[in-house]
Amino acid sequence: MPRPRSLTSDDLADAALAVLDDGGLQALTMRAVATELGMSTMALYRYVADRTVLEVLVVERIFADIDLTLPPAADWLERVRLLLDRTRRAAAEHPAAVPLILRHRQSARGSLALMEATLATLTDAGLTGTDRALAQRTLMGHLLGFLQNNHYAALAGPGTAALARLPDDAFPLLARTAADAAGLSPEREFLAGLDIVLAGLRRYLVE
Repeated sequence: MPRPRSLTSDDLADAALAVLDDGGLQALTMRAVATELGMSTMALYRYVADRTVLEVLVVERIFADIDLTLPPAADWLERVRLLLDRTRRAAAEHPAAVPLILRHRQSARGSLALMEATLATLTDAGLTGTDRALAQRTLMGHLLGFLQNNHYAALAGPGTAALARLPDDAFPLLARTAADAAGLSPEREFLAGLDIVLAGLRRYLVE
């Protein structure tokens, strides 16, 4: 017998995340989520109109776990670093959901709250107008590009190792760089790249 109409958005998102974590993005169907909740597929449609709505709930749930509070004594560089790294960590908890984060980042309120917090920090740094827009887009580009690259590289298997085995006479720099990159952890890759972006922003402010 279907459950009574008493499920919350978090209940629905948690069930969808359980399906994603267990079976990957291809496993996320209305039927699978309904089964996870112990209800019929038709009963699930009383809560969400379609899979797209369910996907947005998943993204909302992931972003709800991101702490947007920042140390008041931290400078703007450290505050940006904290916000983006917390987002990376939250996404890493549910790697199969990364395509949903990329797809619905402008629909989920939690994602919008992250953008607002980042913009507030950039404003404190003295950026306004198009300068602030460019800085925000550059930072989000680094975050989203890392998530996408890290996600699809993991799906594709040992791609970096394959690049490292390319013939040295044809691709000497690519093969050598891939070999060097193999020793990078995702955390170091993200944070070091972010530091490069932030150093550029700091120099831009000075100039």
